[in-house]
Formats: sequence, structure tokens, C-alpha cells
Amino acid sequence: MTPHVRAIRGATTLETDSAEEIDSRVRELVGAILERNALDAEGIISIFFTATPDIRSAFPATSARLMGLDGVPVMGAQELDVEGGMDLCVRVMLHVETELPRERIEHVYLHRAASLQATGGRSAGADAARS
Repeated sequence: MTPHVRAIRGATTLETDSAEEIDSRVRELVGAILERNALDAEGIISIFFTATPDIRSAFPATSARLMGLDGVPVMGAQELDVEGGMDLCVRVMLHVETELPRERIEHVYLHRAASLQATGGRSAGADAARS
């Protein structure tokens, strides 16, 4: 089967803004995405992180690099500060090469971010604020 380029999304939340918790939660999230989608570093094209404005202690991208993904292009940005949005949240999108068909890709949402999976990655509070 020929590999395809796919995007895999995920998110996690923190209890507190600390470098240790950012590192732990990002490693957990990226590790779960790799495991559930049978990927390794060679299959990753790039990783894009966003973090809510209340995360200031560390860059999520640093944790990915420390996982051995230092050869993968990694970028980070600040998430929009939308009223009613989820706080202390790190989101990620990995672009990968995989033989998995799109419908078998597993997007991973951990901790409080699990509620984002049902809304396609949007906070229910943010949707209500837009109404």
C-alpha cells in the first residue's frame, strides 16, 4: 500500500502551569498519538502545537524534541483567547506519512480535552459565546 500524508489532531490539559506538567502532558499526548496510529519519528513530517495564553512556563515543542523528535520540524503558537474557551490547553497537529486510511486515524484527546473530541476540537463554551 502507498503511504499518504495525513493530519492527526490531539489535545490535553494541565492542572497547573508548570514546566514539569507541560513536559509530562505533552509527552503523554504525543506518545499516545504515535502508539495508537503505529507511528515512529520517521513517519512524522511536522508537528504544530498551540497553547492557551495561560500557559507560560515552557514551550510544548521542547517536550517533543526531548522525546527524540529533534529531527522533526516543530512549531508552536498561541491559541486564540476566546471567551468560554478551555483553559490550560495544549493542542497539536501532526502531519505524517502513513498507510492508514483516513477513517482509521485515531485523534487523541486527553484529560479535560476529551470533551473537545465530541465537538470537533471546539470548546462547548466557546461555541455558546459565539451565539
